[in-house]
Amino acid sequence: MGKEGFLLIGKIVGVHGVRGNVKVYSYAESISTFKAGSSILLIDSEGFEKNFVIESVKPHKNIILLSLNGIYSRALALPLTGAKVFTEKFKLPEIDENEYYWFDIIGLSVFTLKGEFLGIVESIMTTGSNDVYVVKNSDNLEKSELLIPALESVVLKINLEHKKMIVDLPEGL
Repeated sequence: MGKEGFLLIGKIVGVHGVRGNVKVYSYAESISTFKAGSSILLIDSEGFEKNFVIESVKPHKNIILLSLNGIYSRALALPLTGAKVFTEKFKLPEIDENEYYWFDIIGLSVFTLKGEFLGIVESIMTTGSNDVYVVKNSDNLEKSELLIPALESVVLKINLEHKKMIVDLPEGL
């Protein structure tokens, strides 16, 4: 479930305390995506949408605690459990040239220098040194999943307009 112009950044997984704080499992790389004073869109499993302004943000173990404007008790916060949290894409920080958000990369068609279709980027894994693109191709049973390191020497070109990535795979990959 998505919404045009918005990016899924987390999910409310519970409530915390009696003052209406919600626990958010963040899909964002940084807590800075959640800023006091900014607005978020919540969409529940029924498709009901409601905008909230974040009053405060606090990291807590492996989640984020949010205080939302208008939610001042546990009873008001409980119905929000399970809702997906969205932000408007234009509110994301500017990134440098040749840097991309994960949502830009996921879904790209991947081709070799010779034009061979390898598959579609399904997900991204983080490792200690670099990200790895998980490329899946349901038409090729021999190479149904391919792990491509996100290195300049391997990923030669990304064209977001045509949703295409060109790679030069190292020997043995």
